[in-house]
Amino acid sequence: MECIAEMPRAPLDSRPRKRQRLGWDVGPAEMYQVTRPRLGWDVGPAEMYQLGLCGQEVVNAISAAALGLSSGCVSSQVNQEQPRDGSPPLREDDKDGHYVFAVGDNLTSRYKIIAKMGEGTFGQVLECWDKERKEMVAIKIIRGIKKYRDAAMIEIGMLEQLGKYDESRSSCVQIRNWFDYRNHICIVFERLGPSLYDFLKKNNYRSFPIALVREIAKQLLECIAFMHELRLIHTDLKPENILLVSPEYIKVPDYKVSSRSPKEGSYYKRLPKSSAIKVIDFGSTTYDQQDQSYVVSTRHYRAPEVILGLGWSYPCDIWSVGCILVELCTVCYWA
Repeated sequence: MECIAEMPRAPLDSRPRKRQRLGWDVGPAEMYQVTRPRLGWDVGPAEMYQLGLCGQEVVNAISAAALGLSSGCVSSQVNQEQPRDGSPPLREDDKDGHYVFAVGDNLTSRYKIIAKMGEGTFGQVLECWDKERKEMVAIKIIRGIKKYRDAAMIEIGMLEQLGKYDESRSSCVQIRNWFDYRNHICIVFERLGPSLYDFLKKNNYRSFPIALVREIAKQLLECIAFMHELRLIHTDLKPENILLVSPEYIKVPDYKVSSRSPKEGSYYKRLPKSSAIKVIDFGSTTYDQQDQSYVVSTRHYRAPEVILGLGWSYPCDIWSVGCILVELCTVCYWA
């Protein structure tokens, strides 16, 4: 299990002892630009001045410490400041605590960021190349906020529990790996296709054929039955949390096209090539307990007993499944 965390940075001493400045010296402002973790045995710029080190000697000493070398073994390559493991420069999170990245960055030495797949309340999902297994994966990067980190650890525990007993490989998504990177919990999954919601949205909210809905319902109910056998309740089933395994689709004539939707190509609709699905997002999953009365589920898929505060259990998942299946069968032209 890989776990990477950034060490805290201590503030540099802003009061170096004054001395005569020579032409080839490097001033404090330039040295402050060299950012790295500060270790217990490190010597800061102010202390180096007090030890009588001059400009270039200070730069060499800082670079040597960053690479774990002695100051006498510093070569010309030190000044290139090549980050260890090819890690990107340390960036501050955005105002909402999301990880700030650039396409092509490394996420640890193992994963390379290819594209952004989506974003939600929890954080972001990035498409990455796994250099070790030579395959594409999806990495869920949790916002660097305590409550979301705590929820992520709960989800990891649930995923590992499901994987432990899932010998038949049900339609629950499988966790590949997880690690802590720069105060962000990162969960690695297999690369899957779009969610049912995203597929419906791109398809102008056209309904699925009954035969396809039946196949999806069978897998969904098997997944929920497997979870309930383990006394686990998902509590947040919705089209956004059900992914198609494959992104491939075909176009077929749509004989129920509405006159209110005269867009180009509206006489055709998309159908998934494969009906295989995976259920995701176990951050709200809980064990069955007595007198659970707090509100769960997204509003449109919330069971009556949850709305009325009467306490809920396994049936709240079944109600959500029913809402999802009705939605997949219903023609709704919202666009």
